[in-house]
Amino acid sequence: MTRVTIIGGGYGGIIAAKALDDVAEVALVEQKDTFVNHAAALRATVNREWAERIFLPYDNLLTRGRVVHGTALGVRGTTTSVAGAGDIEADHLVLATGTAYPFPAKHLESSSVVAKARIERAHANLEQAGRVLIAGAGEVGIELAGEITSAFPAMEVVLLEAGPDILHNRDYRPELREAIRFQLEQRDVETITGDRLVALPPVDPGVLSPFRVTTRGGRRLEADMWFRAHGSAAATGFLGEDYDGIRHYDGTIRVDDRLRVVDHPGVWAIGDITDVRETKRADAARAHAEVVAANIRSLIEGGTAEAVYAPKPEHVVLPLGPDGGASQVLRDGVRVVVGPEETARMKGEDLFLGYIAKALGVKGGEGPVGARSAGEPVA
Repeated sequence: MTRVTIIGGGYGGIIAAKALDDVAEVALVEQKDTFVNHAAALRATVNREWAERIFLPYDNLLTRGRVVHGTALGVRGTTTSVAGAGDIEADHLVLATGTAYPFPAKHLESSSVVAKARIERAHANLEQAGRVLIAGAGEVGIELAGEITSAFPAMEVVLLEAGPDILHNRDYRPELREAIRFQLEQRDVETITGDRLVALPPVDPGVLSPFRVTTRGGRRLEADMWFRAHGSAAATGFLGEDYDGIRHYDGTIRVDDRLRVVDHPGVWAIGDITDVRETKRADAARAHAEVVAANIRSLIEGGTAEAVYAPKPEHVVLPLGPDGGASQVLRDGVRVVVGPEETARMKGEDLFLGYIAKALGVKGGEGPVGARSAGEPVA
C-alpha cells in the first residue's frame, strides 16, 4: 500500500490525513499530545471554560492510519526522522507544520497540561490587571482586544500598531476598518497607529508586572501586562540545506499550483508554510489539504495530479468577543462587509469548535465554518 507521511496535525494536516486514510498507509506526525483549536486560543485566555475546550484528542481521527507523537528532526527525500520514533519512510510526504506565533494566539508546548497551566496563569493575571498593552493591531491584536474587553469590561486596553492604520497591509474594504475602529472606540480601547516601541517591555507577555515603555514617537506608555500580536514565522527550520534554494526569508517554501514542493519529487506542502500569495488562514489550509489529498489519491489510483489550487479574494471573519466584530466575506463573487450579528454566527459564538470536533471524530456536533483562524495570519 502507498505510504503517506504528513508532518503537522493542524487544520490542514488533519483534513489531508483523514481524506487519505482509506487509500493509503497514513502516518500523521505531530509533536503536541492533542489538537489545539487555535481559532479559540484568544477566547481561552479570558474564559476558563474555553481553556479546556480548545484541546481535542487525535484518538478517533484515523481508522487505518496512525498518529505519531514526536518532533520532526529532519527530512531526506520523502523520509522523515522523528524524535523517539526513528525514520518513517513514505512514497508521499506532506509538509503541514504551519507557523509559530506569540502566545496566546498559538501554543507551542507539546504538552497540553503545560499549555493549560500557562493559560491559567495569564487568566489569573488578567483578573488582577487594570491596564493591558497589545503590540500589534492586525487581526490577532484586534481580536485579543475584543476578547479582553468582553470578559473584563473595566479593563483599559491600548493597541499599538506600527503601520499607518489598523489591519495594515491587508486588502480589506474601508468599511471593515471603519466598523472595527468604531467598535473599539465603543469599548474605550485606545488605538495608536504609526508608532512602535523603542524596546520590548522588560517582562514576558502575559505576566503581571507593571512597567513603563517609550515609543519611537516619544509616547510614554504604562501597563500592568502586555501581549505581542505580531511576528509569525513559518515552521520550516527542520528542513535541511537542500530546501534553502526554495525557502524564502520568512521561512515559507515554493510550491506550484498543485501544491507540490518545487524541485522535491513526492513532497507536497499545505497551509501557512507555502508561498501561496494569500493571508494565512485556517480555511485556506483546509482547502490546500483537499487539493493535495485529491492529487495524491489520483496518483495512487493510477491517474495524474490534476487538482489545482487558486487563492480566493481576501476575506476575514474578525470577532470582538462572543457578540461583536465585523467580517469581509464573499457574496456572489463580491466582497461585502457584515457586522457583529453575522460575525458571531460565523465564528464568534462557536470559534469552529463543532467543525473541528467533527473532523477529529470527537463527540460535540457540527459548528459553523468561518473564514480565518485566530493565528495570523490565526489561526
